[in-house]
Parts: sequence; structure tokens; C-alpha cells
Amino acid sequence: MTSPKEVAELSFMPMQQADLDAVLAIESVSHIHPWTRGNFSDSLAAAHWAYCIRPNLSDGDATPGTFLDSQALWAYCILYPAVDELHLLNITVSPKLRKLGLGARMMEAIEGVAAQQKMPRIILEVRPTNEPAFALYKKLGYEQIGIRKGYYPANPETGIREDAIVMAKSIKLQL
Repeated sequence: MTSPKEVAELSFMPMQQADLDAVLAIESVSHIHPWTRGNFSDSLAAAHWAYCIRPNLSDGDATPGTFLDSQALWAYCILYPAVDELHLLNITVSPKLRKLGLGARMMEAIEGVAAQQKMPRIILEVRPTNEPAFALYKKLGYEQIGIRKGYYPANPETGIREDAIVMAKSIKLQL
């Protein structure tokens, strides 16, 4: 039987309103301050680039009702295309599928989209306490370019707002 780690292809499909229940199920258990249905709906209405990531499976590898179901939501991302940069607003992998390399594969695909759309830079914010994400971005060549003081809402346990580390990566464009 195929494992999620062995699945070669990821399917990036445009996020639809019908996907939001599955998106929110992952979002609500993944973040201290999860996005709301309204946040996602606003992104869709604003024509942000929003994608649901599912496995691209052959019929023999598909197992309905499991993570190896072509309808299973593995991850999602929201991108904001600006004039000369792509801003990563949200990227989340299902907790049960973390540490399998999906985040890195998604970031590589996002970089490919930026290059294809002639956007020379990707910018993102990450919590300093989100050490796995920060380490991944550094490993992929993102560099810290600033700090946004008090960017994230107050932690419900501490009451303290958290800064955001602003990171960016230049994308090589074909001339």
C-alpha cells in the first residue's frame, strides 16, 4: 500500500467555498489564532490565489475514506499576488501529514508559480515560536528581512502579542 510520503504528485486545485469545511477542520487544530471562514471567504472574494492540495493518485493507489483518497485535503495555501512579489499569507499541512516533506514540496511549487508569473520575490511572515516553519524557510533559502512588532494577536495563555519574522526569497526568472 502506498504511504503519503511515497505519493509522487500533489494536485493543486483552486480552493472553492465548498472546500472551506475541510480547510477549517485543519486550520482550527493547526494555529493558535486560526483563520475564520470569513478570512478564507474574503481571500476567495479578493481573488487571492488559494489552493487545496490533495494527492494525485492512480486508481490502484487510491483508498477512499483515507488520506490516500484523491478527495482528501492534505494541505492548502493562500497567496497574494502583488505587482512585483508574491506574498504567502497562509500555508498549512494537515497535522497527521507533517514531517513528510509536503511543506517543502508546496514551497517549491509556489516558487515555480512565482517564476511562471514573473514575480521576482516571495515574501512571508512566520512566528518566531513556529520553529519548524522557520527552519524550513531558512533551509529553502529564505532570508530574514525584518520584524513586524506585535503582528500576531495576543496568545490566549500569556496575553502577549507575538512579533512576526519577515522573510523573503528572490526567484530566478527566465528572460
